[in-house]
Amino acid sequence: MSNLFSNFAAVIINQRKMKELALKYGCNPNQKPSRIYMEEGELPIEVINGRPGYINFLDALNSWQLVKELRAATGMPAAASFKHVSPAGAAIGLPLSDTLKKIYFVDDVDFELTPLACAYARARGADRMCSYGDFVALSDTCDAATAKLIKREVSDGVIAPDYTPEAIDILRAKRKGTYNVIKIDPAYVPAPIEHKQVFGITFEQGRNEIRLDDPALFTNIPTQNKNFTPEALRDLIISLITLKYTQSNSVCYVKDGQAIGIGAGQQSRIHCTRLAGNKADTWWLRQCPKVMALPFKPGIRRADRDNTIDVYISDEYEDVLREGTWQQFFTERPEVLTAEEKRAWIAQNRGVALGSDAFFPFGDNIERAHKSGVEYIAQAGGSIRDDHVIDTCDKYGIAMAFTGVRLFHH
Repeated sequence: MSNLFSNFAAVIINQRKMKELALKYGCNPNQKPSRIYMEEGELPIEVINGRPGYINFLDALNSWQLVKELRAATGMPAAASFKHVSPAGAAIGLPLSDTLKKIYFVDDVDFELTPLACAYARARGADRMCSYGDFVALSDTCDAATAKLIKREVSDGVIAPDYTPEAIDILRAKRKGTYNVIKIDPAYVPAPIEHKQVFGITFEQGRNEIRLDDPALFTNIPTQNKNFTPEALRDLIISLITLKYTQSNSVCYVKDGQAIGIGAGQQSRIHCTRLAGNKADTWWLRQCPKVMALPFKPGIRRADRDNTIDVYISDEYEDVLREGTWQQFFTERPEVLTAEEKRAWIAQNRGVALGSDAFFPFGDNIERAHKSGVEYIAQAGGSIRDDHVIDTCDKYGIAMAFTGVRLFHH
């Protein structure tokens, strides 16, 4: 009886100390059992609401590192939107223009947007298609304004260092009370050596603790243009920190303190650059007056509006403009946004920063980046065709730094 009591007491203590947490299943429902646990010490997290799953925790813990580093590097509140262990968006809390408020669908709120709420609106709004059903990370205590914005969106959960009582009440009411809310200890520092298993074999490596706000990273500038504005340096740092937690190969376009196009997990770097560039173009096209004036029907769902805008901007615009279809979304049939109009509007985008998690092997990446308004680049350097890449930058007056740092993430 005493042994039974001791075992029961040990279970209670373990639950209270959170040395481990059983999960419903792993990446897929057939992968059981599943848990997260600490070999030494206690888990640095507390589940305030919901029942986060395996992929939820992968997103939460990766995104938390990203926003924590953005906060430390910029001194501003930061937010990230994660899907399948890569960011769909990341941003710091700069104020929103009226245009950004409208395209992020926060122009109708009747409360003040705090810096953290602005960071979240930027991170969630830049690529709304990819952020659908995301996991959110916040660098600072979640306030009521941020919680109210989160409640409006389709999302799996949020991780933050703390929550105000009002924010907790708001988030607990989301998704019929099942919304995942995780609190993490901001003082937690992981062990310097990390491990993972693949096919029963354990891999060991030192954690990637590189500081990406080190000014020395931006001193090797082989291009003719050697001028990086303070805003450009800030955006390049945001780009590199975002890439540190993005599945490789990856590139990231940043403007005004937020990622506007992330190309992740592609085997070819030019495909990364094209993918992210297309996302950056879509972000910019959403600000085109013709797009902002689309006559949507009252009461259209946010997700339907997102998808309709995405299709309208694309070459498949007839899918939402053909007779019998446009009536589902619009009060009147919009005019086509022509290819000429799109090219003219995209050409107005300027001052974009671009980071890459490794060197650009050819100048074609620079050619594509230039089309999306890139004027500043940070990449590792070290390609046998660095000369071609430099020449292409000089062709367009782009300032480029060789950081000497690779940021592969797998």
